[in-house]
Amino acid sequence: MAANPPLKVLFLSAEVVPFAKTGGLADVAGSLPKAIRALGHDVRVCMPRYGRIDRAKFGLTEVVPAFDVPMDHHTEPASIWQGTIGRDVPVYLVDNAPYFDRDGIYMYPDDAERFIFWCRAALEMLRRPELDWQPDIIHCNDWHTAIIPNWMRTIYKDDPFFARAATVYTIHNLAYQGIFGHRVLEVAGLDEYGFLYHPEMADMAEVVDLMARGIYFADVVSTVSERYAQEILTPEYGERMDPLLRDRRDHLFGILNGIDHEIMDPAGDQYLAARFDAQRLEARAANKAALQREAGLPEAPTTPLVGVISRLTDQKGFDLISQIIDPLMSHVDMQFVLLGTGDQRYHDLFSAVAQRYPQRAAVFLTFNAPLAQRIYGGSDMFLMPSRFEPCGLGQMIAMRYGSVPVVRATGGLADTVVDYDPRSGRGNGFVFEAYDAMALFATLVRAAETYKHEAVWRQLMLRGMAEDFSWARSAGKYVDLYYRALAAKIPREARPLDEYGIGDA
Repeated sequence: MAANPPLKVLFLSAEVVPFAKTGGLADVAGSLPKAIRALGHDVRVCMPRYGRIDRAKFGLTEVVPAFDVPMDHHTEPASIWQGTIGRDVPVYLVDNAPYFDRDGIYMYPDDAERFIFWCRAALEMLRRPELDWQPDIIHCNDWHTAIIPNWMRTIYKDDPFFARAATVYTIHNLAYQGIFGHRVLEVAGLDEYGFLYHPEMADMAEVVDLMARGIYFADVVSTVSERYAQEILTPEYGERMDPLLRDRRDHLFGILNGIDHEIMDPAGDQYLAARFDAQRLEARAANKAALQREAGLPEAPTTPLVGVISRLTDQKGFDLISQIIDPLMSHVDMQFVLLGTGDQRYHDLFSAVAQRYPQRAAVFLTFNAPLAQRIYGGSDMFLMPSRFEPCGLGQMIAMRYGSVPVVRATGGLADTVVDYDPRSGRGNGFVFEAYDAMALFATLVRAAETYKHEAVWRQLMLRGMAEDFSWARSAGKYVDLYYRALAAKIPREARPLDEYGIGDA
């Protein structure tokens, strides 16, 4: 059987490490394309050129001079600048000062227009002779890019340039859907095609839900863990989108995110007090002592230290933590270090906890990447009691650094953390099922008791450190998905546009 030919892949993400980051999407976009390139495919990344992205710092060069981009019955100019991630993955940055030369990335009143412009510019730049490149796959990520699969079935449907291109749409978090008014259809040039509706989603016609359009029109849809791909088919996790997702379940796939093993490496991490690996695990103790000193906590090698790095929101389980933190600090021999920002009520609550238990708890209400590495490398346990978690990277990084995860069984947490069974000795962490404060409390107590058994705990650490969460495995699954999208493209093209999803505005 002949091998599948190499692919040309355009990978679109609103944020990409190292150029711009607000969350995990940027980490994925900065790592997955490199892993796909390592498998022999020609992958190129596209993102906006935000004002904070300094051309000189990143060595950007203009590769496509200003050209016109269709927008809302007129045109807007865009130019394309090129940078690189890894050794050889091109990154095309769409430049337009009025849309992108701002202090922030998101949360502007014209976000719909800004990201629709970027997506249209990304497609139009492909026609430019300066690039001389034609993709087989257009890989779209989250709501910012969801309009592209819609365009591929409407505006660009009969365009010979895109005749062979298939679309893959990845949901990183279904909670953020990009919901706007009907005016967005005019901006996107789709007003003549009508609105999207679904017989089980009556309110869909009242708004323009960009993510819904990505899900409906893409040749295949993916999300960032196998468990989450199943969860979002249910009303509990489906964010009102579950009827549409169930309709597309035969084209919906879960692929676990990875972490960059070259960057997340305790043997070479410059931020750690002592570098270590599985063969030099004893050196790790110096990191715990250094973290305790930095946090103003007593250096207590036999007291388990729990680390938390997170947004402080209900989704991440902070409503559960808030209910048990006082009894935990009062009655369990345990230290607690928190790093993150979020809802003000949690800022206030945990600041008060640190004041009440200065020997037990330390709170850093900020984002500090070096400190995050030191928490991974110095904590004994890493806590993620999320209500839902599409993938989660923290538990993977923690295991890589020898910190044993304590998690709720949801999404990617359930796919990566196996509950420790003292009878069989199997497992790499501690897991609870019910979204319940007492279930969390009991699991932390169980972990603290297990910590007293040094040999058992060492095996838990080593088992986690041996897990392969590298992007290489995930990248191979994405390549398989790309070929599946190409195969799915033909029947999707043959499907009538108005089967049930499009109605007159």
